[in-house]
Amino acid sequence: MHSQIRLPSVIGSGMVLQQNDSAAIWGWDKPGQEVTVTPGWSREKHTASCDNSGKWELRFQTPSAGGPYKIAVRGSSDIILEDVLIGEVWLCSGQSNMEMTVGAINVWQPGVNDWQRELLDADYPKIRFFEVPRNAAKDKQNDCPGQWQVCSSETAKSFTAAGFFFGRKLYKELGIPVGLIKSSYGGTPSQSWTDMDFMRSHEAFKSILEQYDAACNRYPQALEEWKERVKEWEKKVEKAREDGKEAPPKPWEPMGPGNPRGPASLFNGMIHPLISYTLQGVIWYQGEANAREALEYRSIFPAMIENWRQAWNKPDMPFYYVQIAPWTYPEPYIGAELREAQLLTLSLPNTGMVVTTDLVDDIENIHPPDKKPVGERLALWALAKVYGKKNVVYSGPLYKSMKIEKEAIRIFFDHTDGGLKAKGGKLTDFEIAGEDNEFVPAQAVIEDSTVIVRNDAVKEPKNVRFGWSNTARPNLFNKAGLPASTFRTYDLPLTTENK
Repeated sequence: MHSQIRLPSVIGSGMVLQQNDSAAIWGWDKPGQEVTVTPGWSREKHTASCDNSGKWELRFQTPSAGGPYKIAVRGSSDIILEDVLIGEVWLCSGQSNMEMTVGAINVWQPGVNDWQRELLDADYPKIRFFEVPRNAAKDKQNDCPGQWQVCSSETAKSFTAAGFFFGRKLYKELGIPVGLIKSSYGGTPSQSWTDMDFMRSHEAFKSILEQYDAACNRYPQALEEWKERVKEWEKKVEKAREDGKEAPPKPWEPMGPGNPRGPASLFNGMIHPLISYTLQGVIWYQGEANAREALEYRSIFPAMIENWRQAWNKPDMPFYYVQIAPWTYPEPYIGAELREAQLLTLSLPNTGMVVTTDLVDDIENIHPPDKKPVGERLALWALAKVYGKKNVVYSGPLYKSMKIEKEAIRIFFDHTDGGLKAKGGKLTDFEIAGEDNEFVPAQAVIEDSTVIVRNDAVKEPKNVRFGWSNTARPNLFNKAGLPASTFRTYDLPLTTENK
């Protein structure tokens, strides 16, 4: 058979390569074939030989932002990559709130606030998109379908809204090409995005993997039982249709190999194909699917970040994420506890967190449509920390410490940036407790860059909590208009512990 050189889909015409870094071009040809890559900016030839499986990879230094360039790839056949830009490349990943598109696509993707108006400002030829299709895989995949697209009102409509607004903000501030790779899948937990070998060697995942192994062992039987339930469900759907009633939901397919909620399934199918592609960093919007395991999330989310940094061989790769928004979770406090786990993840170097408690109008909608501030707040972290932009306030107030002052407690914050303010009147959502940790609503007032919390009925206060509920939408901000994260000053067992 005649063999021809082949490239992964992420290596293609129209792509953006990370500037001033070691970028990779790789692919497949017949074993032993010599492959030469000549980038247009240097015209220097780079040569590699295919291994026994036909795989080859070359790395070369990229220049500062610019383009477009051509890249010539020559092996058993020739490929010319055209319209290649050099700029900043970011991966946009997570679950459904990262999947949420700019424009209205269908009933599941209704678009963001004012999406028609936002798409009037979407024609940016130097912003490029690549979207990884949903793919849960039992084994690691080396490629995925897809192609690079130029940002326009048409292509942006169906792209991740958080990613689009992030990229547009970067482009407007930096004036250089931006490449955005979307790899997200709704309803999936952090462990689905983590490498199995890494999890097997990490204590934090022990109970999760034990449950998964048990589910896989039982999967053949569970699958047959599920098929029987589906048959019963189909009868109920038909009966509901005849009676003009709403159909019942389809039974969930049992956990097993390749299930998108299963450990490593999305790392295998949607992350592994990208690992050789050089990134500047990651933006991440996920957490809702882990809400019932907030205690474990304190460990497994930072571990996932560590796993990705190891996979890309960038131990300090920037990783900026979104704290989950208020929603009516069926169990009390699990949303607050997951937000706390996300807050604690800031102890990892080169991480940043965006607070969204002020961006929710309907607490029964787990997909808040106000995604423009989400993307732009993520961009503030990048502009300040990666691109060295001065005088950029990138975080809202974060709890630092407390001090008991007679019958009150004074709360100190980081990132007050010019002071604190209460939007809409008096401060809300502060609670205070004595030794018994029975919390009651508190009066809270701003004094300089601190908050003094009291309740006259609590004579010997010990602890404070702020926004500690699933649906809290508190009103404490810094002067730059960024909201404070919810917090508590104590560490008692979580409602999600041992769930």
